[in-house]
Amino acid sequence: MPRAARKKSEESMYHVMSRSISEVDLFQCDEDKDYYLSLLKRYKEKYHCKIYCYALMSNHVHIYINPCGFDISTFMRCLNNAYVAYFNRKYSRHGHLFQGRFASTIVDNDTYSLTLSAYIHNNPKDLPGYAGREEYYRYSSYGIYTGCRKDTDGIVDTEFILSHFGRDGKTARQKYKAFTQSMKETGIMKEVDDSIVKAYTENVYSSEKQYIVRNRVPEELIYKMGHLLGRKVFEELRAKYSREASKIRAFTTYVMRSICGYTYKSLCEYIGNMSLSGISRLTNEGFRLTKEDMRYRNIFNSLIHMG
Repeated sequence: MPRAARKKSEESMYHVMSRSISEVDLFQCDEDKDYYLSLLKRYKEKYHCKIYCYALMSNHVHIYINPCGFDISTFMRCLNNAYVAYFNRKYSRHGHLFQGRFASTIVDNDTYSLTLSAYIHNNPKDLPGYAGREEYYRYSSYGIYTGCRKDTDGIVDTEFILSHFGRDGKTARQKYKAFTQSMKETGIMKEVDDSIVKAYTENVYSSEKQYIVRNRVPEELIYKMGHLLGRKVFEELRAKYSREASKIRAFTTYVMRSICGYTYKSLCEYIGNMSLSGISRLTNEGFRLTKEDMRYRNIFNSLIHMG
């Protein structure tokens, strides 16, 4: 039976849920949740996405994400695959951990956006000791919104949601908390729950259709890079055993992966004479350059905002 393609849009934000298989909890301890959050931060930074809300429960995860044009399937596949590798290695197990693919619904209006954030932040309400104290649950972004703890992981963008509750930060946090509490037992919350359950049922059996919304033509970006760097990027990209070209190759590979939507296999074919593991190493090195080198970070930002 052919499986339906996941609905995606270049402008979309998403409510994403991933659930573990029935016989295994997704998180066995707080260390596992901390590791998942470290991965969420890594891929959020690597692919330049925005995380508005999250909640990590024992057997599932909720994330409200704006991929900012990056392919949501690629983002979640990288995130979940990295966690499975960690989990299986730590607990000496093999095989699947997640129940099929993740579920996703498109967030297409402000009302749903605010309701969704309240839904995610109310998830811990049934945990022992957290009824009426949901903001103190460490593995939800709720406490960051109310100001009871800082976002030490640097994951969440709160401005997008809080801007609906006023310009003054303290007042906005108070109003948001009151809003979230008021939504706890409403029928609207059940509608959000039903929609993600429906999406999960549909998407478990949906096909992984390749769809990249950051689909810029690499040649135009490489030409722009050459102009900004003052280097012959096309030649250095395919240069063999050149130390001088190593940074250029790494940066270009990362740009093609994150902005042009190239897969590792496509990058192998484009550059030539490179293994998948070699391309992976180059991409990670390019990511490191954009984080640590101001020059490359500025060039990347210039490329991603090219008209």
